[in-house]
Amino acid sequence: MEPPISLDGEDIRNEKVKVLRSIRRLDPSDVILGQCKATSGDKVGVNLNNLTPTFFAAALYIDNARWDGVPFLIKTGLGLIKHRVEIRINFHNVPGNLYRKHLGHNIDLATNELILSDAPDEAILVKINNKIPGLGLQLDASELNLLYKDKYNAEVPDSYEHLLLDVIDGDNHLFMRSDELAAAWNILTPILQEIDKNHTTPELYEVGGRGPIGPYYLYAKHGVRWIDD
Repeated sequence: MEPPISLDGEDIRNEKVKVLRSIRRLDPSDVILGQCKATSGDKVGVNLNNLTPTFFAAALYIDNARWDGVPFLIKTGLGLIKHRVEIRINFHNVPGNLYRKHLGHNIDLATNELILSDAPDEAILVKINNKIPGLGLQLDASELNLLYKDKYNAEVPDSYEHLLLDVIDGDNHLFMRSDELAAAWNILTPILQEIDKNHTTPELYEVGGRGPIGPYYLYAKHGVRWIDD
């Protein structure tokens, strides 16, 4: 969202509604559904009549001056290898990079990246390309890590603790307003209707894995390299 004119709850929620209304209508080809296989011991069973997805990935675009042409890739699912909530911001490669021949790995995979992590641990990470010490010109990828539990000797409150405190204080900036809820459903309702109409079959994936393969083709389609750590 754009910066609000103040930290007042209504001003913040006004900007949240504005950015939701700027999200482009979802293209069905930019949506991936997955379903984890039901496992029982060594046996794997799949109910072919059950089309209920347990995994969702999509590419969103925000049609405003700030985010024009920038893809927002989202994914969520059950039964994945790791539970985490994070925002990853991939930066463009430097045009005409003079160090292209000196990278110790594929430069296309070595984009700088900012990661804002909420779960399992609150952290801010920056992945950058740096020169390896010495007389040579070889570069490597490194990670700068601010892990809140290591930096601050204090308990990080749970998200619901914040919400309960806001209720007591009468602070509504984290709560959804009716027009914000309507704007959010306006994004999802058309694609949900399309899925039901076409009886879209989810792509199967193993429990404890990284999810279906489809999202990786979706990321490549939009020029984003998503590398799971």
